[in-house]
Amino acid sequence: MKEVFIYDAIRSARTKAKPSGGLHELTPPELLKPLYGALTSRNQLDPNRIAEIILGCVTQHGEQAANIAKTSALYAGWPEGVAGLTVHRFCSSSVDAIALAGLKIAAGQSTAMVAGGIEMMSRVPMLSDHARVFNDPDYALAHQILLMGSGADLIATRLGVSREACDAVAHRSQQRAAQAQREGRFRSIIAIETSHGWVDQDECVRGTLTLDQLAALPPAFAALGAAGADHMQLEKFPELTAIQHVHTAGNSPAMCDAAALVLMGDKQLGKTLGIEPKARLVSTTTACAEPLEVVSGCVTAAQKLLQEQRRSTHSIDLFEVHEAFAATCVKARHTLEIEPDKLNVNGGVIALGHPMGATGAIMTGTLIDELHRQQLTSGVVAASGAAGSGSALLLERC
Repeated sequence: MKEVFIYDAIRSARTKAKPSGGLHELTPPELLKPLYGALTSRNQLDPNRIAEIILGCVTQHGEQAANIAKTSALYAGWPEGVAGLTVHRFCSSSVDAIALAGLKIAAGQSTAMVAGGIEMMSRVPMLSDHARVFNDPDYALAHQILLMGSGADLIATRLGVSREACDAVAHRSQQRAAQAQREGRFRSIIAIETSHGWVDQDECVRGTLTLDQLAALPPAFAALGAAGADHMQLEKFPELTAIQHVHTAGNSPAMCDAAALVLMGDKQLGKTLGIEPKARLVSTTTACAEPLEVVSGCVTAAQKLLQEQRRSTHSIDLFEVHEAFAATCVKARHTLEIEPDKLNVNGGVIALGHPMGATGAIMTGTLIDELHRQQLTSGVVAASGAAGSGSALLLERC
């Protein structure tokens, strides 16, 4: 098997999933086009060298339907011979896009690939594809499919995670993200031109948010619980007497618009282009956890990855773990025994925003940048999908 390297990781800013959001006026291909351009110009890359583009996208509907990986490349003027594949494993989709690209390079099928993801949630809202398992309660319950917030509340209940602990996770995420923004740590952001000017700052960060303000917010998923989710969870876990609804709009992921691209290849690609790799992709894995917890898969995947690589948590320098609601972050910290100064050191999606299909690729770029900033060696990216799924990557700085 060949070694796999990441040569570049770029992204747009993450902007609010509202008509007032900085990127809302752009269609998904219009957002991706300048990222394709930046990838070529930054790396003296002839797009003809790219065998395939693999993008994650969760809501493949409307403007994001019909294989956005292929159609966006054509829109950007890339050669028609570049193949495209769009993958969907819920919110870990772009982690899986990177993993699939890495496997193809390792197997010798390709020497150069682009992976990443896209989600324009202001234009293609979550659940707008009308998947029956999310819109028909009886059908959903028969398939053990619940919405993410209900799963997060179950995680909190099973672990005894309090509302105060969840709000503390959110507050720390906001504080760290604001500091990282002030210090210019998000070096992978590519400025995107719109009719209102250039967009180059993440919009969702609220560094002045206080714990008192967080505490004042009402539970967001109690109604879903009353509609049947609580009953199903309590039936499966009879040791529980009630589901604690501790998640709010403040300690849950913020919906947003964004896209991200990662240039990957073998060692020869760097020599050909005259560029140095930023990181080596050491290993990838996928796992599934309890489906009724919905969003705990990132923890299971990270744990599996470390076991497969015979690595301890303490041997890893940094962890970028998907803040798929605050209780998931608490579970990751306790289950994996991650030291606080190694986990999401620049904040997570609670503060920065969660463009579902792009989040994993954004986390990858953030991790690589931080490994270089701190001159550290190794890091893990782990993201949850729905139904308990999760995927993880192990990277080493070059």
